Amino acid sequence: MSVQTRAQPLSFLVTTEIPCPYLPGRMERKVVTRLSGSEAGRNFQLLQRAGFRRSHAIAYRPACSSCQACTPVRVRAAEFAPGRTLRRTEARNAHLTASIRLARGTAEQYALFQSYLDGRHSDGEMVGMGLSDYRSMVEDSSIDTRLVEFRDGGGKLVACALTDWTEDGISAVYSFFDPALSGRSLGSYAIIWLIREAQRRGLRYVYLGYWIRESRKMAYKARFRPVEIFGPQGWQLLAQD
Repeated sequence: MSVQTRAQPLSFLVTTEIPCPYLPGRMERKVVTRLSGSEAGRNFQLLQRAGFRRSHAIAYRPACSSCQACTPVRVRAAEFAPGRTLRRTEARNAHLTASIRLARGTAEQYALFQSYLDGRHSDGEMVGMGLSDYRSMVEDSSIDTRLVEFRDGGGKLVACALTDWTEDGISAVYSFFDPALSGRSLGSYAIIWLIREAQRRGLRYVYLGYWIRESRKMAYKARFRPVEIFGPQGWQLLAQD
């Protein structure tokens, strides 16, 4: 005999305000909920469609009191139409081998992660993370989380993408790469690869997190066309400038 149980309702909390890491002079706060139990994957898929992201076992979305600049974005995978720059990036890195692995942090990945932070984000909030912190970032997940490794012809690890997978798409959680290869645009290539993988698997979207029109750090996300943004009217196509 099978017994159906009603899933526990999610509880949401609002965090205290802290300085915004993207827009100087503004304050940031989030609405958060914990992902746990057998319904974690299903709950996250519903939350993701409402603009939430995941960090460790927490799903979150900006809930700033006086700012709504952070806009959830996702790429329509089947309709992806890369411009000239992205086509060149894809061709330039076509020799790399990608492998999808379980979310298990390794010392090799951590060394690349540290090199990336030192070279690209030396003043960021992740500076100082040890190997155990890195492993927690990768492994502390109650949903379908996988790590994509990118290696060159000699087997050297040159980039990684931490990803969450749902029935309708792939979410790019965090990517890092060898800063000595910045001219190869490996961060953009990782997104292109995820879009191609979504196409191969028949998944509809690749979620890219939050986009801020005023932030140069996030400007690249709008280049992956067609891209949808989430707002009061739900998901809508972002008009080309």
